[in-house]
This record gives sequence, structure tokens and C-alpha cells, in this order.
Amino acid sequence: MSRLTRLLAKRAPPLQGAALRSAVAIFGALGDATRLRLVVTLCAGGALSIAQLTSGSDMTRQAVSKHLRVLAQAGLVRDVKAGREHLWEFEPAQLAEALASLQAIAEQWDRALQRLKAAVES
Repeated sequence: MSRLTRLLAKRAPPLQGAALRSAVAIFGALGDATRLRLVVTLCAGGALSIAQLTSGSDMTRQAVSKHLRVLAQAGLVRDVKAGREHLWEFEPAQLAEALASLQAIAEQWDRALQRLKAAVES
């Protein structure tokens, strides 16, 4: 673990309350392969319409809309109106929150492993 990662992990608060609920929504939304694929597509392609997101796939616009709503509720995407068209774009701020959650978990694991190591060596 790098020095920066250790410093960040030490500052990461325990996962509870609102932070826990937010992390559950984020990881739940990203836990579906279709939604993860949509996020990857939006990261690579910028703001896209539902028609663009369904192009070349067998998914219906209705199915993509449903997945986009789940991602929007988790704060991972947002829709922006461009004239008469609604475009969807990735919202990167939530990934920072997910990273903080993972860092808190990593910190807990590091402490647990240190305790195990100390117990085994004593």
C-alpha cells in the first residue's frame, strides 16, 4: 500500500448512516452488468441520448431508461436537456464517494490483518 493510500485510508470515516446508504446505492447500481456497461459507455462517449445508448444492442429504449433511472437515483448519471432531446451523462462525484468507502473497508482489513499477524507471531 502506498504512503498516499495509507494516509487517505486513515482519514476515511467508518461506513455508517447516510454514507452507508449512499454506498449501498452506488455499489448496487454498479453491480448490474448492464448498468456498469452504460456507465462505461457514458464515460467514454460523453453525454448520449437513449437512442445512442441502445444503438447496436438488443436492448429496448424502455429497458435502458429503467437502468438509467437506477443509476440516476444513485447519483452516477444525470440527464441534461439539449433542445428537445434528453441526454445522459456520467456524474463523477459519486465515484469519489465510492472510493472513500472502499478505502474505509481497506483500512479495516489492514487493521484486522495486523491484529492477526500480531496474534500469530506472539
